[in-house]
Amino acid sequence: MAKQIKEKNTATKVVKPVNAKIVLKARLLLIKEGQILLLKQTKPNGGNYTLVGGTVEPHELVRESLVRECQEEAGITLKKSDLRLVHTLHKKKLSETRIVLYFAAIRWKGKPKSLEPKKFKSASWKPFKQLPVPMSPTVLHVLQMYGEGIPFSEIDVRKSKTATPKY
Repeated sequence: MAKQIKEKNTATKVVKPVNAKIVLKARLLLIKEGQILLLKQTKPNGGNYTLVGGTVEPHELVRESLVRECQEEAGITLKKSDLRLVHTLHKKKLSETRIVLYFAAIRWKGKPKSLEPKKFKSASWKPFKQLPVPMSPTVLHVLQMYGEGIPFSEIDVRKSKTATPKY
């Protein structure tokens, strides 16, 4: 558990975690003809199906980060101007807070394939309405929210014994 310090804030005390970390991530929802592109993680990385994307580096803007991640992970060429924000997730974990921005691409080039074999076994198109298992609970949550047209959601992992979001 993070160390905490007490700080005076005018008339009340505020408890703030020390070394609290906020991580910004970007993910791609690439859908064509009722199918979504998913990466299959290797067993050491969880073994789940997941979305293309990753952490936004300090020197990057969000969309340029996603363009880079898509090229590095799956060989997909995107333009920033072809990305549309479709969902934002605020996920609170014990040691960090994640803000994850999910984008849909209206155009792209390339045939998706796994270019990081130590992290991902494969890249493949799967039916959006019949998602494969095992899938990350967070990805399932986001895909449900996207399918319902809900642009924002929150998951507080601190309040549950598992990372499975409550719907």
